[in-house]
Amino acid sequence: MERYDPQAIEARWQQVWRDERIHEVPNPEPGEDTSKLMYVLEMLPYPSGELHMGHVKNYTMGDVVTLYRRRNGWRVMHPMGYDAFGLPAENAAIRSGKHPAVSTRENIIAIREQMHRMGWSIDWTRELSTAEPDYYHWTQWIFLRLFEAGLAYRKMSPVKWCPNDQTVLANEQVIDGHCERCGAEVEAKNLEQWFFKITDYAQRLLDDLADVHWPERVVTMQRNWIGRSEGAEVVFRASHDRSIELPVFTTRPDTLFGATFFVLAPEHPLAGELAHGTEQQGAVDAYIRHTAALSEVERSSEKQKTGVFTGRTVVNPVNGEEIPVWIADYVLMEYGTGAIMAVPAHDERDYEFARSHGLPVRQVVAPRDGEADPEAAYVAHSADEVLVNSGRFDGMPAPEGKRAIIEWLESEGLGHGRVAYRLRDWLLSRQRYWGCPIPIVHCDVCGIVPVPDDQLPVVLPEIEDYAPRGRSPLASAEQWVHVSCPSCGGDGRRETDTMDTFVDSSWYFMRYADPRDAAAPFDREVVDAWLPVDQYIGGVEHAILHLMYARFFTKALYDLGHVGFTEPFTNLFTQGMIHYLGAKMSKSKGNIIRPDPYVERFGADTTRLYTLFLGPPDQDAEWQDASVAGQHRFLARMWRQVNDVIEQNGAGIPQAASADGPGGPLVRKAHWAIDKVTSDIGERFAFNTAISAVHELVDAIQKADGAEGEQLRFASATAVSLIHPYAPHIACELWERLGGERLWDAPWPVADPAMLARDTVVYAVQVSGRLRGDVEVDVDADEEAVVAAARAVSNVATHLDGAEVRKTIFVPGRLVNFVLG
Repeated sequence: MERYDPQAIEARWQQVWRDERIHEVPNPEPGEDTSKLMYVLEMLPYPSGELHMGHVKNYTMGDVVTLYRRRNGWRVMHPMGYDAFGLPAENAAIRSGKHPAVSTRENIIAIREQMHRMGWSIDWTRELSTAEPDYYHWTQWIFLRLFEAGLAYRKMSPVKWCPNDQTVLANEQVIDGHCERCGAEVEAKNLEQWFFKITDYAQRLLDDLADVHWPERVVTMQRNWIGRSEGAEVVFRASHDRSIELPVFTTRPDTLFGATFFVLAPEHPLAGELAHGTEQQGAVDAYIRHTAALSEVERSSEKQKTGVFTGRTVVNPVNGEEIPVWIADYVLMEYGTGAIMAVPAHDERDYEFARSHGLPVRQVVAPRDGEADPEAAYVAHSADEVLVNSGRFDGMPAPEGKRAIIEWLESEGLGHGRVAYRLRDWLLSRQRYWGCPIPIVHCDVCGIVPVPDDQLPVVLPEIEDYAPRGRSPLASAEQWVHVSCPSCGGDGRRETDTMDTFVDSSWYFMRYADPRDAAAPFDREVVDAWLPVDQYIGGVEHAILHLMYARFFTKALYDLGHVGFTEPFTNLFTQGMIHYLGAKMSKSKGNIIRPDPYVERFGADTTRLYTLFLGPPDQDAEWQDASVAGQHRFLARMWRQVNDVIEQNGAGIPQAASADGPGGPLVRKAHWAIDKVTSDIGERFAFNTAISAVHELVDAIQKADGAEGEQLRFASATAVSLIHPYAPHIACELWERLGGERLWDAPWPVADPAMLARDTVVYAVQVSGRLRGDVEVDVDADEEAVVAAARAVSNVATHLDGAEVRKTIFVPGRLVNFVLG
């Protein structure tokens, strides 16, 4: 018998798939039934380097689902592209010394070759790169539609600035006051920035989470990021200048009488201004500079709260009391108004700050019966509380007092009830070269002027010096920057910021449906036929920003009449990471595992199989080099056994086989495996246990003494059919040798329910919790009969001899445990 040669087998079948174009899926014709369309998609890769095993796990999961669904009668779109703009690609280019356009295209070629070698069922006719003009033409078009709708705007904004990368950083990119990517100390800077008004969609983004089937932890992360709160907005005024208004948002207006000081975030536009002319001005300016570089996570951590007094006071509107204004890092500009009324008696952070800085504490909410601990903040906030030290509201139950105080504030023009969100508008400006140009012209006469649609795309110019220099590199491309104003024809200047790469990935899944449309981003009828994506697969690290932004784009495009759906991804699966040498794979740690050496040594099928056999796919797993060979040995054993069956019994693929005679258990095992693999892939994404089920079936074929040829062929064909989504090359080869035609066209096997019914059941038998044997009994045997049979097991009887059985634990269908005294 010829040996298992994965290199030859895989090369052969990949050529067959290309020649027969089996993975190309045409769009439905107008009026065609779309009920069996399915869209399976994995998050697209950054082409900043070649693929690693984390990518292999992600894309193999999508491939398993695609192949399984296609054989179940679905017409599955499974496309691929590259998130090619942005910092990862630009920094990779800087490291290589090549232009980003050159290095990105080289990386795309390398990644595409890796994907072909893995045998993934990708429809390459839909391939796209977000850095190509035929793609970002429509990114710019979408920007202009949002601009026209008032959803894209420009304003001055304090930002976190990396002096090394020379770009704005999101809060999540700042770690311990340093840039996540390069480690440079982050600075504060005021820049005029472009924003998307995602906050207009806060409530819909929250409400519509009920319409998706996502992991609960991802839904929770999205809810927390949106951060809906109900309360009141209250206006405090500066004591020295009553024209200066300082609104705050509070969820506890019933504690207003307990405010003993006032705190501004360091980024608050009035933080520095209030201290001007006071002895505190120097200390305030120094504190603002110090805290500006800290991330939101760091400032929210359980550390000692720091702050500085401004030398000013504000007036509490409910009692006229003047209270001191402080600046403190625990107050965030990203939430509420960037200012808080501090009520130390009823807020733990305020209490800690008050005690550290000698500020008064005044209790205004108390238990109806009993007293609160004066040495701690009283934050129980139960319904059984009353207001104290609160003027006319004394004695009111807290919930009633909350409503009454809001009504009083509204009647006096001092505040109003309000719903607030933690979600902030999306800052999309980037002072980098490698990104989508923003299609705006600045004119001294006309102001901000959108580039007309017929002048799109605004093509990113080729410049030699694209390294960051403190301003956008595009500003140096003077010939490109200076342009006629589209409105008046006078002198204009192009916008030199580029778009955040998250903009590109917020609609790419729509372009896949109609990737060659030169007249529009996509045809409405086509995109509505395919979307929303039925199954989206990717890392949990994208659970907040990418998913939130994609949801916002989808809702905005729906409102503007361009799509007929409001959520982009119906089902989401977030895979666990593959670790190596005890850590998440990363280039900086030098523990990246490329698939190529394993594919060259063991073949793509083995590599695919092992990445999904590592463990539950939603959990992290440690890569073990030695274990890869185990999956290769399994495929080699399967190769030998199926070929042995063919040599000894002839080819043929029976549709069914008799369960009579010595081979009956093998036939029933085959139906068990069909049922197990089908439910594991189709219902639970339990890819690892599905592989184990095929392992068990192959073992059963090897041990099936006395089985007839038809039974062996049926079990062999079943094993080959079931392993196909995981290891398609060897499966197609063995299927052909068994006498089948194109396996990808063969229907998925269906288990016979009658074959799944069991006449017997195996019980594990323990003595004091230690496994001592097992016993097979009739499935309908009662407890007394099972316990008697368990006692009769030889090894069990030995351990029970002369011992006192204090208790017998019986678990129906599973376990008997004799607990000794």
